[in-house]
Amino acid sequence: MALTCGIIGLPLVGKTTLFNLMTQAKAETSVYAGRTKTNIRTAPIPDPRLDFLASLYQPRKFTPATLGIIDVPGLTRGTGAAFLASVREVDALIHVVRAFASEEVIHVQGNINPLRDLETINAELLLADLQLVETRLERIAASKKIKGEMLFEQALLKRCRETLEEEKPLLEAGFTDEEWRGLQHMGFLTTKPMIVVVNIDENQLQQGHYPGEKEVTAYTSARGIPGLTLCAGLEAEIACLEPEERQEFLDELGITEPGIDRLARAIYNRLGLISFLTAGEDEVRAWTIKKGTNARAAAGKIHSDMERGFIRAEVVAYTDLEKQGDMNKAREKGLVRLEGKDYIVQDGDIINFRFNV
Repeated sequence: MALTCGIIGLPLVGKTTLFNLMTQAKAETSVYAGRTKTNIRTAPIPDPRLDFLASLYQPRKFTPATLGIIDVPGLTRGTGAAFLASVREVDALIHVVRAFASEEVIHVQGNINPLRDLETINAELLLADLQLVETRLERIAASKKIKGEMLFEQALLKRCRETLEEEKPLLEAGFTDEEWRGLQHMGFLTTKPMIVVVNIDENQLQQGHYPGEKEVTAYTSARGIPGLTLCAGLEAEIACLEPEERQEFLDELGITEPGIDRLARAIYNRLGLISFLTAGEDEVRAWTIKKGTNARAAAGKIHSDMERGFIRAEVVAYTDLEKQGDMNKAREKGLVRLEGKDYIVQDGDIINFRFNV
């Protein structure tokens, strides 16, 4: 099943611009609030390592890792629950906060204040979870017989209610692994990993800071939320250029790495993910796995037969292959090695699995 992220935030903060950047879609953006449509599309994960392998092997097929992206309409006070239902099952939330100045695009709160906007949306997440808890508790109370698993769930939900009423996310409820399993079906929002993306303008990009940055950094740091800045409008313009022009433009602006690449890496880090790579004339491909996955389980990501009949994994680190320039030279230097089933796959490993079924 594909990993998914939900993009949330107030209206007119650049959510759909970011969605288009990530997915290469052309969803309509507007300078007016009031969108009610949810945008859904798959995003390729940018990975320069794949580009290098493609130039090396000239494969018939090129397959990057992908991420499902859901862009929900802008949230305002008291309206969150209606739109947030579509992101209850996502793996992570991308919270877009506006710092950019614009006379054409109004701010729904009247003025730009990133910290206030962060708090507004997080309050909506708490409220949406609280409403879900109350609804479920009412249904349990209406049951004729409450026993066993239902009693266990009821007790957990009451603790959830207490935590949310204290204006704390459910991540801070202190549940055990067994208790979390009893709540998995609820799809709570305040248990989801979050990344904050501050959407800045070109002037702020050149200055290297934006108004309210200190307060936003303190807020995210205190909660362990990763944050990054991104000039979505400018990156959208750059994305329309030819590759050569694009790089020249980035160099002129002093941008060493597109923000969308930084965001993809932040998502992977937040979810504890890495990519291993397979390469040949047939296909160059990235495969997403959890950090700490062993070689045998990684083989199963490609096909269950590979996991069942696993013999050895032929592994070379991407950095070693890139430095040598081709696989033959890497072999000559002894950089291609055979690993057993318990080998822990590292990010960027290029693997050829040997198996027999």
